[in-house]
Amino acid sequence: MGGRGTFAAGNNAAFMYETVGFIDGVKVLQKITGSQKLPEESHTSNAYILLDKNGNFYQYREYGNTHYLTYEIGYHREPKIDNSRVPVFHVHEYGKDFSSRTTRAITQAEYEKYKKYFKGVAK
Repeated sequence: MGGRGTFAAGNNAAFMYETVGFIDGVKVLQKITGSQKLPEESHTSNAYILLDKNGNFYQYREYGNTHYLTYEIGYHREPKIDNSRVPVFHVHEYGKDFSSRTTRAITQAEYEKYKKYFKGVAK
């Protein structure tokens, strides 16, 4: 996958991710360079999963019809939810073209819907 899943000035960007597997049909990406997060847009998949260096769930992202990020579940530090510096499940919802972003705790219904992706993490 190219840089951030996009083209740069009409040219393919350098690869920043590689597919390392699938969890329940969703691609698991591994970051080749840069920060530990998934791309903000995707033209090839509706969702991706990122695992931490130990192979445990770190982040899940969904992309809308415009290929931009719309929904994210994370399991890592999130000071807006818990300032104790321990990983917590949380959700970010994004507005059109990143116009806004909410941060909130994951609901029980969301946890049940997505728990099949939470490899190595217990709530």
